Amino acid sequence: MVDSYDDSLDTGEKSKSQVKRELHALVDLGERLTTLKPDLLAKLPLTDALRRALGDASKHTANIARKRHLMFIGKLMRDQDTDAILTLLDQLDASTRQYNERFHGLERWRDRLIAGDDGVLEKFVIDYPEADRQQLRSLIRQAQHELATNKPPASNRKIFKYIRELDETQRGLR
Repeated sequence: MVDSYDDSLDTGEKSKSQVKRELHALVDLGERLTTLKPDLLAKLPLTDALRRALGDASKHTANIARKRHLMFIGKLMRDQDTDAILTLLDQLDASTRQYNERFHGLERWRDRLIAGDDGVLEKFVIDYPEADRQQLRSLIRQAQHELATNKPPASNRKIFKYIRELDETQRGLR
């Protein structure tokens, strides 16, 4: 017996379960947005109604009121550019691959700066033009001295913090 597939049954519509999964994902995304600081929320492409709802989220402390408000936020999320929002959240969330790649890239820059010469510093300044070259040179010298004398790597951490701040500023996360 040959099975025949009827193309008229495939209308391209989503199932009710798929629609519910997508709506729950929007509610979850809205809940993640309620935890962000206001300066980061200002950088997201959000409607005014959603901004007000996110600002009001902290006022709802009772469990059912909070749940109802999160559902409202999820409803407002339908009109948002979720791809842009997710891109920013992935850069901030330490459990994502994108965050880890960025973090490891910054660590490689730090290690190359400490081990390298002025050529590496010039390449870094080209990538991050707002970097203070003199401050960075001073930190690199301190880190090289600490490495040579087997002292704790305090300057290493300072260099990484400075590089991370530059990177976040350049990406618009600060």
